[in-house]
Amino acid sequence: MEALEIETPSGLARAHLRIAEAPRGALVLGHGAGGGVEAPDIVAAAEAAVEERLSVALIEQPYRAAGKRAPAAASRLDAAWTAVIETLLGRELRHLPVVTGGRSLGARVACRTATETGAVAVLCLAFPLQPPPRKGNEPGPSRIDELDAVEVPTLVVQGESDRFGIPPPGPSRTVVRVPGDHGLKADLDAVRAAVRGWLPVAIEAAREREKV
Repeated sequence: MEALEIETPSGLARAHLRIAEAPRGALVLGHGAGGGVEAPDIVAAAEAAVEERLSVALIEQPYRAAGKRAPAAASRLDAAWTAVIETLLGRELRHLPVVTGGRSLGARVACRTATETGAVAVLCLAFPLQPPPRKGNEPGPSRIDELDAVEVPTLVVQGESDRFGIPPPGPSRTVVRVPGDHGLKADLDAVRAAVRGWLPVAIEAAREREKV
């Protein structure tokens, strides 16, 4: 993959690009809070996209590109992500329908910015629906509103024993349960199959909407 640095309001982000030959679309994925774009489920999803002739961009947020582990505030993450997508749409991914997404924190960012980035669909790997309780406290607030706000087709790939819970399906949201927990490492073939089965349908639906 080719690595590019992209300027954002929060500093330099890094995009790892693999441009397909005669691409039918593109998939742009972000990482989790403490991990990088080398996470196994991200790699599996990227492989599925390549197999379906999509260009792929794996994005490192500025904090991660700078070697930090603690994520920035949500507003800064969203602004950086939006800036990266805007840059790619004007250059390497120009004229392509783009599916955005990510794992865990990256999935939340993609959901919150789906309209602003012009995403034709959203892919969520291990969406962190509700923070589990700590030391006897009540669970954190549900983040279902972030998913419900997405108006384009959405795929959620979730481990059956994910401690953050499993989102329900919705009118435009497909939820696929796979073996494993929040790490989605137990059955990467299942992750890959879920993404590969959904991506071409999402891209074709986007192309049909353009014709209307």
